[in-house]
This record gives sequence, structure tokens and C-alpha cells, in this order.
Amino acid sequence: MELRQLSCFVAVADEANFTRAAARLHIVQSAVSSTIKSLERELGTQLLDRNSKRVLLTDAGAALLPRARAALLAAQEAADAVAEVSGGLRGTLRLGTLTSVRLLDLPALLGEFHRRHPGVLLRTSAEPSGSQGLVAALLDRQLDLAFVSLPGPCPAGISLTGLTSSVLDLVVPAGHPLAGRGSVSIAELTGLDFVDSPVGYGNRAVADRAFAAAAVPRRVTVENTDVATGVDYVRHGLGVALLPRFALREAEDVAVLTVRDADLTWPLSLAAPSGHRPGAAARAMIALAREYVT
Repeated sequence: MELRQLSCFVAVADEANFTRAAARLHIVQSAVSSTIKSLERELGTQLLDRNSKRVLLTDAGAALLPRARAALLAAQEAADAVAEVSGGLRGTLRLGTLTSVRLLDLPALLGEFHRRHPGVLLRTSAEPSGSQGLVAALLDRQLDLAFVSLPGPCPAGISLTGLTSSVLDLVVPAGHPLAGRGSVSIAELTGLDFVDSPVGYGNRAVADRAFAAAAVPRRVTVENTDVATGVDYVRHGLGVALLPRFALREAEDVAVLTVRDADLTWPLSLAAPSGHRPGAAARAMIALAREYVT
């Protein structure tokens, strides 16, 4: 077996589609198909079921997939070790991000990383399902690192490097009965309609955990994936919201209150799969991210 064959196999398994796998690998689809066929001939068994609308793994393919990932990871670690000795990092760093990362200047961070390590190809992707989706991608070895917000216990199979955090404040329309208050108890928020991120997002998890800890029911009527526009929903009377302070610096026509008796700390961390040492490029990114938040 060749690494090229395993790389094609993993890409098809991840994408469940030959066309998307070819685009991911930057090769033509016919090359992916022929490579998979050669791997199947070499192993003497079918690895993929091509008779459905989606490409599915056979039992043999499912058995091969984790071992193929491990082989590709070992090859990358070997290349990293040589690069560290010879000077100058090489390879690809697959970095997952949240749809809104405002606790640090992500473009500046990535730009500095590129200047320091021009031999590393940065592949960044945002996850529309939030931190939970990023964790799943890390566990499937589709990502090397990811910026996540994970309040509470660290998920199994994941290691976290804490970077920074923000507090969520309550935002209400200017004419709301609570607008004249400087702070509020979480119990006073019973019965209000909330604007919030979907389940799976870190800020949503922070709020849900706080209300559950206080045994206070909460109703989310508007789900919005962009934290930066949360104030607009509140301004137009669609509900109240718990939003990070960095999103409220120039908020107009709303009132901002602290919630004095709840833990509403929204953390930002870099997550990596546990169980093995991160690659050289991943370690360099972790070190640089720490620089940017200290």
C-alpha cells in the first residue's frame, strides 16, 4: 500500500463522494477512482459500496479506515521530525474555526503564522454546527486543531489549550422593563424570549448550563449563528440575548445588564485530539496563539 492510496481512500470515506474527495485532494476524479480500484485489487476486497447515492464503507473499508488514518498521521509525524531537525516547518495544518472568532484577531494570527512558517499550508474551515461539530471533526482526524468554546468537562479524546474568555451580558431593547437596571438575577429572566445560537455552539452551552444550574426555565425563540448580529435582533424587539462583551462595545438602542448570580464565562480554547503529541506545525500554532492572548 502507498500513502497516496490511503490518502485517496480516507478522502472518499470522509466526503462520501468521489467528486468532493477529488476537489479536496486537488486531483481529477478519475485519478481518485483508479487509485481506489488499485488499492482494492491489492487488498483483494471491496472497500467502498458505490451502488447508493452516497459512497458507503463496506465492512472491510470500515476496518481499514482507522488504520489508514493512523498510517497517514505517522507519515506526517515522521516528516515533522525531519523538518524540525533540518529547519523550517513543512506540510499542511488543518485548522477548524468557529463562525465568529472575535476574542482574538484571527486574520492577524494566521498572517503571522504564515510569515513565520511559509512552508506550512494553512487549511482553515468554519464549522456551521459550532464547537460540537469541530470536536467531531477532530476525533475523526479531519482536523489537526480547532478553535472551540467548550464550557464544562473536556470531551473524551480531546485536549484543550485555554486561550482567553469573555463574559456574557444580558442585552435587552431600550424600552424593556429591565432596561434601567444595572444588573439582574437569573431568576428574573423566567418567561423571557431569548435570541441565541443553535445547540452545539459554545455560548449557547454556557447559557444553557447557567439556567440549568439555577433551575430556571428558558425559552429560545430565535436561533442565530452570527454572534455579531445578536444585538440587531434584540434592537428590533425579537427577544433578549446573552452576548459576549466584545460584541457590545458599540451597541446602540439597547441596554446591557450583568447577570450577578450565574457563571456566564465563555471560554475560547485550541483543541487537538489527545492520545498523541500534536505535530510540529500544530505546536507552533498553539505557541503563537498563546502569544496573541497574553
